[in-house]
Amino acid sequence: MQPLMTETELAVYLDEVFPEMEGKFVIEEVASMFARVRRKVTPEDLRPGGTVSGPTMFGLADCAFYAVTLAMIGRQALAVTTSCSINFMRKPEPRDLVCEARILKLGRALVVGDCTIFSPGVSGPVAHATLTYSIPPAG
Repeated sequence: MQPLMTETELAVYLDEVFPEMEGKFVIEEVASMFARVRRKVTPEDLRPGGTVSGPTMFGLADCAFYAVTLAMIGRQALAVTTSCSINFMRKPEPRDLVCEARILKLGRALVVGDCTIFSPGVSGPVAHATLTYSIPPAG
């Protein structure tokens, strides 16, 4: 199954439906059941101790999974997160983060998958999340 949206189409659509997030995320790659998204980290995204905050990483996982979901189902802004569990594994450096999102099961009503977040300069992933999205009924 091939994606229905390209990196550019996703970026334009995300800026359209979430204008308050414009410029924070970069859709780097879209493939079948896969997306890689970069989160531009700013000083506001850091927590005491000079590391990226948990809410910033959670937001990246959610955005990346939303992007891969839309890539596969098309422009359906009302696809929503129904479940997300995240494990923070290593301290990320205070710089941009990269998230690789994979769909493991694409059903008619639910999408299930995972996201792995990397921090350039840190060996291994800094976080891993499992997510489920609800797809709005056709009509």
